[in-house]
Amino acid sequence: MSKETLAWLNSNTLIGFTDKRGHAWHYRADQQQGEANHYPGPIPVDDVERRLFGWQALELPIYVESPITGGLDVVPDRKAIVRSDTGSVMGLFSDGYQPHPYQEWLVDNVGQLLDDDLAIGSAGLLRGGAVAWVSVEVPDTITTPEGVAFRPNLLATTSFDGSLSTTYKRIVTNVVCDNTMAAGLREQGQQTKVKHSAKSHLRLGEARQALAIVHTIADDFAAEVAELCALEVSDRQWAAFLDAHAPMPDEKGRARTSAEKHRDTLTRLWNHDERVSPWRNTGWGVIQAVNTYTHHEQTVRGASRAERNMLRAVTGGADSLDGSTLATLRTLLPA
Repeated sequence: MSKETLAWLNSNTLIGFTDKRGHAWHYRADQQQGEANHYPGPIPVDDVERRLFGWQALELPIYVESPITGGLDVVPDRKAIVRSDTGSVMGLFSDGYQPHPYQEWLVDNVGQLLDDDLAIGSAGLLRGGAVAWVSVEVPDTITTPEGVAFRPNLLATTSFDGSLSTTYKRIVTNVVCDNTMAAGLREQGQQTKVKHSAKSHLRLGEARQALAIVHTIADDFAAEVAELCALEVSDRQWAAFLDAHAPMPDEKGRARTSAEKHRDTLTRLWNHDERVSPWRNTGWGVIQAVNTYTHHEQTVRGASRAERNMLRAVTGGADSLDGSTLATLRTLLPA
């Protein structure tokens, strides 16, 4: 990872409740620029506003050079979304695009959705500020009888580059490996989305009902963990899962080498890694192996691992990952 990427993560992401979950893997004391981005307890709302959202997303006209006059002509029905503090262009859109300011949609609206005893656990900017998130959590980490420690979250996210609708969704952070997981492993997440259109607005009553708020995640997720920990997966069934999840091509070459590496890494996690091996030979161990591999071992191209992992959380990739893993496993087990 480049020094520039580390500097960005250490100044444009805020991590709370570190007394409960420890430091983020990207933490570097020498990259803090005079003010730590880690908080032992909740992150103050004022710090999120000041350190991350203290700028405006400006709607500005777009000009092109005229081949006839050499002057600048405005492009009709188009606009640029520009950061007021850096001048960077985050996106180009038609006039119908409605930006959702971070302060309003990620701080003010979230405050209306939640109870008073919930607090901000993480917040940050990605892609030069074009994508942002705020995660709200309960203060205490929850540990199931099976030894799985997790933190329920309400994740609020939006973008100024057209990559995301404004989204409010329930997720879970698995503390032992800092992985993001679906709040319901059998579902494609529970979420509310609002498009960037001229008539867009958040119906708070509908959002509360759809999300069921963070408090209800704990019991639901803990019940699924217990069920999966009780689901036995023999060594033979694990081998069959590898064949289905990461099939080995017959012909030698790059694809076969990649598949071998994938399978070897999953097997190492399954047998020897403390993030996975305590639940070896269970359904939860299978979910944990694939999720940990994808978050921390899989090759990342075109982005930093932290950015890729966070984008997976906000776009729903974590939901589909866990759901598809479980679906594959169930095809290999007795009915």
